[in-house]
Amino acid sequence: MPPKRNPLGLNALQLKTLTLLQELARLPEYSGPAEESGITVRPPDPHGNHFHLGEAVVATRDATGLRNPAVWVALERRGLIRSMYPHGAVVTPLGLDYETGLHEAILHKSDH
Repeated sequence: MPPKRNPLGLNALQLKTLTLLQELARLPEYSGPAEESGITVRPPDPHGNHFHLGEAVVATRDATGLRNPAVWVALERRGLIRSMYPHGAVVTPLGLDYETGLHEAILHKSDH
């Protein structure tokens, strides 16, 4: 039997926010090692209608969860992050491995 999609029942905003935190964890300019397991990330300061994460462009409308403390609480309650809101978070191994299915939808990369 294939694994259940979204087994923790995250809502759309939580999935988008986790996707962005996972991408931040891959980028050395936004991340670093955590004292315990996981990767410490700090969110960028979005401006205008988009911002850049490495080679990807993200619409600000897809990043509203980065400034929403309730979203961080929900992700922390499920063990996906350890929040230091609003300064950053530790994305746990569970959070790093959680398949959101949104990378292609919200991380727009150039095809050239």
